[in-house]
Amino acid sequence: MNVTLHTLQQALDDARAGRCTPTDLVARWRQHAPRLSALPPVFAQALDQLLLPLESGSLFTEESCSFSQHDLFDNLQVWLDKATARLAAG
Repeated sequence: MNVTLHTLQQALDDARAGRCTPTDLVARWRQHAPRLSALPPVFAQALDQLLLPLESGSLFTEESCSFSQHDLFDNLQVWLDKATARLAAG
């Protein structure tokens, strides 16, 4: 697995396990995702749409947000799986 993809997966796993905050997760993803420049631009757009609610919701508890962190984490996993497949396909 690509080192960047591995780093993103580790950050997501850490967030799911409570070893890092959603804010930390977003920072790690924003730091490393640009290294995946081989992906089509639509991947960056989709990722931004997934990270924005986590950024804006970091000031609130999950119960007071209009989204579920669990669902966003699941969607980040889908994004990561699709990015991995796309990069593997060349």
